[in-house]
Amino acid sequence: MPKFNVEIIELDEIKIYGFSKRSNDKALPKDIKELSSKYHNIIDKKLKIPFFVLSRDYDIKTKDLEIFIGSIYENKAFEQYTIPKGKFAKMTIKPKLGFLWGLSIGEAKRHFYVKWIKNNKFKPLNMEYEYHTEKSLSNKPTIEIIFSILDELK
Repeated sequence: MPKFNVEIIELDEIKIYGFSKRSNDKALPKDIKELSSKYHNIIDKKLKIPFFVLSRDYDIKTKDLEIFIGSIYENKAFEQYTIPKGKFAKMTIKPKLGFLWGLSIGEAKRHFYVKWIKNNKFKPLNMEYEYHTEKSLSNKPTIEIIFSILDELK
């Protein structure tokens, strides 16, 4: 598994607009693709980024979760979700072989939840998102995965 750098950051509240859906581990890739298509069919093509793929309320027993796909651009057809102000852990990742985001995202999330969180003073708050920017579209693409955390020492 590649070595991951985790940076602790503070973020202000962010309002994002798009579509949400209940999903599960098995249906997640299909559901992300479906919601992304639904979102991109409405949004102006010039407003492609930033783009958020958010997951929250993961139930470890049922493998169910809520996903939200969208951006900072308002549209009356969209739902709204507010990412709360707080402390976050940020990882920057590259796709496998230049295009396999799913494998890289899975490895990063496993590293965060299985290794990193156990060796640090933070508690995960069951909400994370992929943050796609112009860097996602470059010749050497990267995305950030942002995990909501709580400082256990406070």
